[in-house]
Amino acid sequence: MSKPNVTPPLDREAKRRLAVIRHVEDVTGNVAMSCRYFGISRQAYYTWYRRYQAKGAEGLRTRSKAPKHSPNATHVEVVGKIIYLRQSHHFGPEKIAMYLKRYHDVTISKSGVRRILNRLNMGRLPTSQRYEKQLPGHRVQINVKFIEPLASMPQGRRGGPTSTSSSPRSTTAPACASCGSTPR
Repeated sequence: MSKPNVTPPLDREAKRRLAVIRHVEDVTGNVAMSCRYFGISRQAYYTWYRRYQAKGAEGLRTRSKAPKHSPNATHVEVVGKIIYLRQSHHFGPEKIAMYLKRYHDVTISKSGVRRILNRLNMGRLPTSQRYEKQLPGHRVQINVKFIEPLASMPQGRRGGPTSTSSSPRSTTAPACASCGSTPR
């Protein structure tokens, strides 16, 4: 058994457009006066009227304003490479853009990559996959072999050894004053 061809009811905007057209036909007969009354332009009225003549009340439905064709859209292959780099290597937008330029000769901005990732709900990596940046000084090693313990320091003073103490001096070279580094 086949379903009967039932059209859904008109949306609110289509009903308003149909009311404007009927007002011109039935009440005033004057397009300019009806347009002024409803607060619309005559160009809008004539656009709706042409659609009404061609398709009836169905032609007055709200249409999508999205373009039917986007010639500058990012190619599907490039989007696939962006997804692959994000999922397998956990690269960020800047590194993905650099990688595509260097190895695939594809020029895309980092903001373009970010928009694509956000559109695909891949904007932020899960917590388990985020790259943790190491803190400054994570490779510093201090040689403490010849440093005197704090317990033997005189009371009330927390600095280095006093000039009157008879404790042995450190045999390590002094730190570089210009760059703040310690010798190895």
